[in-house]
Amino acid sequence: MKNNLIVVSGPSGSGKSTLIHMLLRKYPALLFSVSHTTRPRRKGEVDGKDYFFVSKNDFEKMIDENSFLEWAEVHQHFYGSSWKEIERKSTRATTLILDLDIQGARNLKSRFPGAWYIFVVPPTLEELEKRLIKRHGDILSSENKKRLVTAREELSQFNMYDFIIVNDNKSKAFTALESVYRAFCQRTGLNKSRLLSMIGREP
Repeated sequence: MKNNLIVVSGPSGSGKSTLIHMLLRKYPALLFSVSHTTRPRRKGEVDGKDYFFVSKNDFEKMIDENSFLEWAEVHQHFYGSSWKEIERKSTRATTLILDLDIQGARNLKSRFPGAWYIFVVPPTLEELEKRLIKRHGDILSSENKKRLVTAREELSQFNMYDFIIVNDNKSKAFTALESVYRAFCQRTGLNKSRLLSMIGREP
């Protein structure tokens, strides 16, 4: 499990989730690690596919039971990646991709520094404002103001990531993400067993 994780983060409105789902559609062998969250379900989201939507009480119970590999509180909602989900899918896939906020990525990196960490960012803060308005409505709302402040803070953490993808054009950004994924699949650690079998050695 330590060698097969790709983590994608980015401020709200960066387009990271869209890019991840584009990659999943093109590469069926790639599996998505579904996180748990206490935030309300958005229109079009499917429980068990986009997130496992749970109550705050259930989430806190899972924290007490050490069910999470990582978890964080973002915009007054909890998000977490469960050990059960990752272990279950690790047995079925060469690579797992996780959609995590900055806190979650930092928590995971402390455990698995060998995973690849990708940061999706908007071209400008002005463009991010436009995207937030389109998604959430009036930019002057208190929630959108918080999201912009959070975005500035998150962008300052760019050095934590191995790759930065500027999403100024969805097609170009996807090509960049796909290139990282294809390079990830060629790593020695993921192909060692094949080479050992070719030379007659046990993995």
